[in-house]
Amino acid sequence: MNLIEDLRWRGLVAQSTDEAALQEALKKPLTLYVGFDPTAPSLHAGNLVVLLVLRRFQLAGHNPIALVGGATGLVGDPSGKNEERSLNSTEIVEGWVNRIRKQVSAFLDFDAPKNPAQVVNNLDWTSPLSAIEFLRDIGKHFSVNQMLSKDSVSARLEAGGISYTEFSYQVLQSFDFLELYRRNNCTLQVGGSDQWGNIVAGLDLIRRVEQGSGHALTVPLLMKSDGTKFGKTAGGSVWLDSEMTSAYAFFQFWLNSDDRDVINFLRVFSFKTHEEIIALESSHNENPGLRDAHRALARELTSLVHSEETTERVEAAARALFGQGDLSELDESTLASALAELPRTIISSEQEIPSWVDLLVATGVVDSKSAARRVIKDGGAYLNNVKVGSEDFVPTKSDFLCGKYAVLRKGKRDLAAVELA
Repeated sequence: MNLIEDLRWRGLVAQSTDEAALQEALKKPLTLYVGFDPTAPSLHAGNLVVLLVLRRFQLAGHNPIALVGGATGLVGDPSGKNEERSLNSTEIVEGWVNRIRKQVSAFLDFDAPKNPAQVVNNLDWTSPLSAIEFLRDIGKHFSVNQMLSKDSVSARLEAGGISYTEFSYQVLQSFDFLELYRRNNCTLQVGGSDQWGNIVAGLDLIRRVEQGSGHALTVPLLMKSDGTKFGKTAGGSVWLDSEMTSAYAFFQFWLNSDDRDVINFLRVFSFKTHEEIIALESSHNENPGLRDAHRALARELTSLVHSEETTERVEAAARALFGQGDLSELDESTLASALAELPRTIISSEQEIPSWVDLLVATGVVDSKSAARRVIKDGGAYLNNVKVGSEDFVPTKSDFLCGKYAVLRKGKRDLAAVELA
């Protein structure tokens, strides 16, 4: 199976300009790019879809360019938005560009002997141009009528209007494709399906200015089976930066995937072979309770984004939280990230430590002291996985892991954290 057929099997092909011509072009190494605008300090799980497609192209022998939009990030893409983006300062965008450059670099091979990856910033070729030069040399090739017909623009016009700043975004993105075509002989742009109009506009610009040709390939926007946007949780976006989404929370996001989504996620994100994924699908269909597919997905993605060592630590933390490991063996950062997902109460190191009963009520795991006492009476009360046998039990400071945390458990699954501040 060739690369395009593999991408189609994984559900990663939405549109292409001429698939037969692209298939032919891919018989030899070609240069392609994917653009990432710095709209936040980190990429999120949704960005992984196209980022990993870029990685798949490199593994197939092609030359990948990850473009971080220092210029386009200052303007803002109207795609998918019903209102104007808030423009960030040059200093903020520059900081985000540097962070995202480092992030995308972790997924590509810059030392490959034949097809090393590159990371570029479109501010490098946009900022030297004057407004007059840009309007004369680039803007004259764009028809306003065609620009108005783009889905992202027409949707904004129907929603109340669009500024000239965001209206001009597709001109800037098209200019990126032209420049990479000139500088790197880049002939393929890959992006989300919402970028189709912008990518095709870039191809048209290459044809008009350089009498050249290229290809476009878009990837479907990923949605969950319940109709909600992929990569979102009750707490917000799932970020690739561990300071914004802990490795533990990242692992749990994939582990807690809906049963209806997990096999599709494996196809989209995993680098396992078709045979391995089909085997996991069969196991999942026969006994979804084993969660083999979920665990395989969570392990692979967490290892890819954070490292195998980190994955081992967060799995150990998950086991320990539910009584299948020693909590005292966890390092403080792993323990803190795991407990961050739990109901918690914070008590001052200056105050007297409340009883286990009072702490369980304070965290909200039970709604009354009498309910907490019943838990103890029924044998389901634990502090740091050690059974609590007395209704009057009061933890001491020595019971706090790393001198700071205590884990309360009611039964097998209900957990809470106490933090000594």
